Amino acid sequence: SPSTISRELRRNGWKPAHERGVMGRPAIAGGYDAVRAGRRAGRLRRKPRVERKLHFDGTLWPEVRQHLDRCLSPEQISAQLKRAHPDKPALNASHETIYNAIYAAPRGELRRELVSLLRQGRGARRPRTRGDDRRGKLVDMVSIHVRPPEANDRLIPGHWEGDLIKGIANRSAVGTLVDRSTLFVMLVKMDGSTAEAALKAYSAAFAPLDEELRKTLTYDQGKEMALHKELAEATGIRIYFCDPHSPWQRGICENINGLLRQFLPKGTDLSVFSQRQLDAIALNMNTRPRKTLGWRTPGEVFIENCAKQGIVIDPAVALGV
Repeated sequence: SPSTISRELRRNGWKPAHERGVMGRPAIAGGYDAVRAGRRAGRLRRKPRVERKLHFDGTLWPEVRQHLDRCLSPEQISAQLKRAHPDKPALNASHETIYNAIYAAPRGELRRELVSLLRQGRGARRPRTRGDDRRGKLVDMVSIHVRPPEANDRLIPGHWEGDLIKGIANRSAVGTLVDRSTLFVMLVKMDGSTAEAALKAYSAAFAPLDEELRKTLTYDQGKEMALHKELAEATGIRIYFCDPHSPWQRGICENINGLLRQFLPKGTDLSVFSQRQLDAIALNMNTRPRKTLGWRTPGEVFIENCAKQGIVIDPAVALGV
C-alpha cells in the first residue's frame, strides 16, 4: 500500500544534507538505500524490539512450570499469579504470554513435553449423517423444556447433568455427573455402556448423597438411559432429556468431558481405570480454580452451597478423599 512504501522511504530514504527535511529526517521523495535497509532488517530480526516477559531462564518460568505440572490451564495460571503477586507486575503473565512461551520453544522433546501439559484441543466436529435417527427411541421421556426453573437458574446444588465418556471402539465407558451450580464432578466406573450398567453405576453414585442433593438429572437420549424410570425410582431424582442432537443443552457436562479427556484420552481402553483412580481424577477437577466460580474451586463452592441449604456434608466425602 502507499503508506507502507512511505514508511519504508522515511526509514531508509536519503537526500543530501542540505536538502534534508525537518529535524534531519530524509525526505520521502529522495533515493532509497537498499544496503542500509538490509542491514537494519537483519539487525531487527536478530534482536527483538521488546524482550519476551516469560522465557525459560527467567525468574517467573519455574512458578509457571509448577502450575502446568498441576494440570492448570494458562488462564488459571495467570489468575493464580495475580493472586500470589498482586503488587508485582513483573511476576504476572497473561494466558497469551504463557501460550506464546510454550509454542515459541524450539521443536524437540521440551516442546512436546510442554504441549502435552496443555488441555487437549478438540478436532473439527463432524456433521451427523442425514436421515432418520436409527438409535431407537426412549419411552416416557420428560423434556428438558419442562425442567423446573430452579434447575435453569443454577442457584442451588442438586441439579445434575450426566453423560458417558466412551473408550476405544465404544467398548468401555465412564459415567460423568456434574452439578450445574458448582461444577462439582463425580466420575462413575461402568461395566460397559448398557442400560443395566448405567442403572447400577448411577444408582451407586447417587446413593451416598443427601436427598436434597438428588433433585434433577439432565441427560441426552442415549440408549444407556433406557431404564431411566427405574433409576428415578431408586434414587428419587427427576430425569429430564435434551432434544436430539442438542449438546449445548448440557453445555456444562460437554465442557467437563472435554477437560476430562486430558486424563481419559480418546482411543484408549477406559475399563482399566478403577473407581479409586476415577475418584482421584475427580478430586483433581474439584480442586481446580474455575473462572466462572470467581477462581474458587468446585469443591469449596459445593460445600459452601450445601451449608447454605442446611445440608450437612463431610468435606472429605465431598472431595472424594
